[in-house]
Amino acid sequence: MISSPDNPKVRAARALLRRKGRQQAGQCLAEGVQLIADAMRAGIMPALIFFLASARQSPRVAALLERAAQAGVPTWELSPTLFGTLSDTTTSQGVIAVLPIPAPEPPANPNLILILDQVRDPGNVGTILRSAEAAGVDLVLLMAGCADVWSPKVLRAGMGAHFRLPLRAGVTGDELARWLGDRPLWLADPRGELSYDQIDWCVPCAVALGGETEGFSSQVETLGRGRVAIPMAGGAESLNVAMAATVLLFEAARQRREAAILGRLGGRQAGRRASSPSVPGHIIV
Repeated sequence: MISSPDNPKVRAARALLRRKGRQQAGQCLAEGVQLIADAMRAGIMPALIFFLASARQSPRVAALLERAAQAGVPTWELSPTLFGTLSDTTTSQGVIAVLPIPAPEPPANPNLILILDQVRDPGNVGTILRSAEAAGVDLVLLMAGCADVWSPKVLRAGMGAHFRLPLRAGVTGDELARWLGDRPLWLADPRGELSYDQIDWCVPCAVALGGETEGFSSQVETLGRGRVAIPMAGGAESLNVAMAATVLLFEAARQRREAAILGRLGGRQAGRRASSPSVPGHIIV
């Protein structure tokens, strides 16, 4: 058991609680059985895992540690005091992993790009990533000024979406312009002139969400094709940014799903017309 706060492994892990430490090491901390298991299922093997002795009583933790050992991942027991210096949860499951920060190759021609600009709340960023994965977003770009996507709080709120979504953080205005190419960029704005369901989300495009207080940076605003709003009844003026992102992204998913169904139906109907005899009164369904 490691009990010294000067242990080099613990000191290196503690540095990952800060953005600068994560950037320098190219690693992050992931806490909890599900999050670590999601990373391993995605092929992201921990550099090492810390655990509490009491956590071994959980079958899920015991199974995770056994799988890690079989994969050659070092596991180290920490004293409760030391473990507490790495954990930022109220009720911990007693297991923390040091993970390499993945950099998956983005798709060559992403169909739907999500841009986050000055979204600073870690819980909102993580929740948006969960919605983005569920709605089929192809690429997420986080502009400089967003919450660090690899911080423990964002990771926890993302529920494993980090490991299954192509992400790029710290994106500059020039980089954003290159990613967009000739795609239209729609800016989510409660005062937008277009309703979100009037947009054709089936074509390659991008949607950006800004900070709830700061709005959009000039480098994103100048690239926007137009502003889209979510019509609301009653006295509500706007939605939380994570809720707004979910509504917008699932409208895009709905349109694309319907277009795919219609495309399949159209293809079958065309095939039936080509193969059916031209008989008076013959109905092709």
